[in-house]
Amino acid sequence: MLLRMGRRLGITLFSIAAVIVITFALTRLLPGDTAAYFAGPAATEQAIQEVREKLGLDRPKYEQFVRYVQDLSRGDFGQSLTTGQPVIKDIAARLPASAELTFAGLIVSILIAIPLGVLAAVKEGSAVDHFSRVIATAGVSLPVFFTGLLLAYFFYFILGWAPSPIGRLDIIYSAPPHVTGFYLIDSLIARDLEVFWAALKQLILPAATLAIFSLAPITRMTRASMLAVLSSDFVRTARASGLSTRKVILTYAFRNALLPVITTLGMVFSFLLGANVLVEKVFAWPGIGSYAVEALIASDFAPVQGFVLVMAVMYVLLNLMIDLLYGVIDPRVRMAA
Repeated sequence: MLLRMGRRLGITLFSIAAVIVITFALTRLLPGDTAAYFAGPAATEQAIQEVREKLGLDRPKYEQFVRYVQDLSRGDFGQSLTTGQPVIKDIAARLPASAELTFAGLIVSILIAIPLGVLAAVKEGSAVDHFSRVIATAGVSLPVFFTGLLLAYFFYFILGWAPSPIGRLDIIYSAPPHVTGFYLIDSLIARDLEVFWAALKQLILPAATLAIFSLAPITRMTRASMLAVLSSDFVRTARASGLSTRKVILTYAFRNALLPVITTLGMVFSFLLGANVLVEKVFAWPGIGSYAVEALIASDFAPVQGFVLVMAVMYVLLNLMIDLLYGVIDPRVRMAA
């Protein structure tokens, strides 16, 4: 097991190093001149050159890369030219907003998709099975930004049930004291139920948008995995032994069907991190996705590089956690390792 984890850690470090190289190269290939953008439209060529020298953009690319890696080794992600703040500080301030939205969407999706997939497999060919296929097809077909706009239009503009999509809290409320950065948790810690309900109302529509987007793959994988397990010999043996249907499904079939579902959850989580960028723009959510888009428009390299690096680290750590969960769920994985 330790040898397997060592190999995984080595692959993780290599992946992060590759992301650093590729991100640096791609940001330098982006159209636009950072120095010209921040010097202003009326700036002379000399003024633009002075800004370029100040930012170190006049140096050879390899020197810029070496300096970038040296800064990263000290935990310095650079400074954002658009906000004037260190990138690591901006990301730390905005990451909890993105994380709260992503986890809320994923939790809602799991609570609906997994039971729906299990029921669809147990009652194959029934109305529940057909309904799960419709949900899966709709989730795949609808672009996430269109779903968000549709929900906001229907529930806010037409029905007036949802608050205005202007971020994490309405302007009449103040953010709870910072503990975790998650407004729902921090408001409960502060025992401020008014802010809790206000933050929850703001979270419902964007979280529902992400949940609809992720329902399809989780439902389909749960159904397919359960169908494969339910037709196996050990399940037929368990039923022939007189065990109740509930025990056979939950204790024997569902646990053995979990491995591919967990793999799918890992992939879905990475997809949600990407979908966050669009959802945050639709609902004016102050997360790192909108932060990266604003920096990209301004040709501000440091925030874009910091965003991609943070996403890459989160993704590889998630994969590492999934590998550990494999061993917890299926003892055969531990024995094989």
